[in-house]
Amino acid sequence: MSSHALRIFQQPKSAILLMLGFASGLPLALTSGTLQAWMTVENIDLKTIGFFSLVGQAYVFKFLWSPLMDRYTPPLFGRRRGWLLLTQVLLLIAIAAMGFLEPATHLRWMAALAVIIAFCSASQDIVFDAWKTDVLPAQERGAGAAISVLGYRLAMLVSGGLALWLADRWLGWQATYWLMAALLIPCIIATLFAPEPHDAIPVPRSLEQAVAEPLRDFFGRNNAWLILLLIVLYKLGDAFAMSLTTTFLIRGVGFDAGEVGVVNKTLGLFATIVGALYGGILMQRLSLFRALLIFGVLQGASNAGYWLLSITDKHMVSMAAAVFFENLCGGMGTAAFVALLMTLCNKSFSATQFALLSALSAVGRVYVGPIAGWFVESHGWPSFYLFSVFAAVPGIVLLLICRDTLEYTQRTEGFLQRRAFPQAYRFSLWLLGAGALLLGIGLSGLIADALDAIVFVHSAILLEGGALLAVAGVVLGATLDYLALRKQT
Repeated sequence: MSSHALRIFQQPKSAILLMLGFASGLPLALTSGTLQAWMTVENIDLKTIGFFSLVGQAYVFKFLWSPLMDRYTPPLFGRRRGWLLLTQVLLLIAIAAMGFLEPATHLRWMAALAVIIAFCSASQDIVFDAWKTDVLPAQERGAGAAISVLGYRLAMLVSGGLALWLADRWLGWQATYWLMAALLIPCIIATLFAPEPHDAIPVPRSLEQAVAEPLRDFFGRNNAWLILLLIVLYKLGDAFAMSLTTTFLIRGVGFDAGEVGVVNKTLGLFATIVGALYGGILMQRLSLFRALLIFGVLQGASNAGYWLLSITDKHMVSMAAAVFFENLCGGMGTAAFVALLMTLCNKSFSATQFALLSALSAVGRVYVGPIAGWFVESHGWPSFYLFSVFAAVPGIVLLLICRDTLEYTQRTEGFLQRRAFPQAYRFSLWLLGAGALLLGIGLSGLIADALDAIVFVHSAILLEGGALLAVAGVVLGATLDYLALRKQT
């Protein structure tokens, strides 16, 4: 590997990326797995513990307030560093404050602090993603994504497994949360040393512009709808394979929970980190398109390891090999995919557009679970994992179709504008917007029903109708994109 390819790993910028990635990953477990363990030890009932999982919704809906962070600039340290510093200081205070509480006696206060921590953490993610997009040049985005993923994964290990061990054996729960809060201090120092993006990037002049312009900018581009489908489908095969991995290894193959924990969690995490770093190094020598293509093929092929496990005798070595190879290739694909999201963002609206695109990329990961469970019950584990290999094919095909667009954007850091079928494109966008509105109303109705706040009998109909309209809009837009490409050639 040439020294030029490794250059970014030797720059001070890499240490800042690592620390900010660490700050991004640290709060997640403190409001989910680690907090659940604390409440379980304190004998809090399961219904209440399950309710606490709702605080994670902030990460799903963070795009709703991302325009505010594009539009407004804090009084100190600039538009990106100012918001980073503010969110990190609030996180430090909130996590430390949680250490003064006890689940048995301060449950409402803990719930309020958990919501604040999740909100501030999601807000920090918005600004960190925007900062990476603004600061890293195109040729460094793959390596930069890999370094930030490394910091994120290390933080999850520290605030997850290490925090549980410290709380159980050494410090207790309250002191552990104080220690986790203190670990944010080096991250705050890294923010102070981080460079503020200095390009002449125009800031939205109004909140309306910060909300509407990112959408107009994106949907005015050539192949915008095909790119949306690519974002949803690129890691679909990987999402299918990972959705039921633990259940498959325990029920499908017959390993015990301890063996699966050691291999799938520890070795899998190590393989993901190695894959992300190696993928980042390779991307210094590959174009974005070639990296996405090679890593996407490897992602799909790596699922075949689980298929082999499902048709062969149980063996620890074969499980370790399948888990390592799948997570290695998944880590490489993640590095390229994050670089793709950065490339697709206009620097004027990078906070809003990255938040929207990252939320869209989670669609496959969130919704494959029910489909995967039904598929396994109907067709069995071998067919399921064989299907997961072929589920990667649509993403590869879309990538090949979008090749010219992606190569142009990486080469020029600009975007090809769309000119064909303006009326039909407006109609497809209207379908998507109407579908999203109906989905939002239907979801609000379901929440109101669950809380017994109001009886909303048409929630299911609104959800189904909204989903159909949204899918119809995306399919129409993608079809128009394809026709426009054929028209150009």
